[in-house]
Parts: sequence; structure tokens; C-alpha cells
Amino acid sequence: MHTYMGRIEVNKEIMFGKPVIKGTRIPLELILRKLSQNISVEDILQNYPNLTREDIQATLEYAAESIGGEELHLIDKQ
Repeated sequence: MHTYMGRIEVNKEIMFGKPVIKGTRIPLELILRKLSQNISVEDILQNYPNLTREDIQATLEYAAESIGGEELHLIDKQ
């Protein structure tokens, strides 16, 4: 079982159905973008006091699972 399942919520009534941290309106996309901008976990937690380290870890696990489940269809352009 995925550890993120109790921390991530998808509800069409919240943030247009984008995945968010459960009980907040903080989209996973926002967390991932901040991490990609080299903003530290400590800074993110300080700026978003409703988040926990476990929420950030759940975000990363959710993203990895989402990408891991994608099917790629490559087209040879020769």
C-alpha cells in the first residue's frame, strides 16, 4: 500500500480536482515546483505551517507513482 494515500486528496470541488495535501488547498504541483527551484524542505515547511515532512514525502511518492505508471509511445521519424 502506498503511504501517500492518506495524505493526498483529489476532489473536483478543491483546486479544480488537482491533487492536494488532504485538509488543505495546497496543490502537490506547488510543492514540486518549489522543490525544483531548490527551495529547501525546511523553507517550505516554514512558509506553509500546515505541511509536514511526511506531506512532502507523500508528494514525491505520488509524483513518482504517477510518472511510473505512464506509457510512452515513441514515434520513429525516419
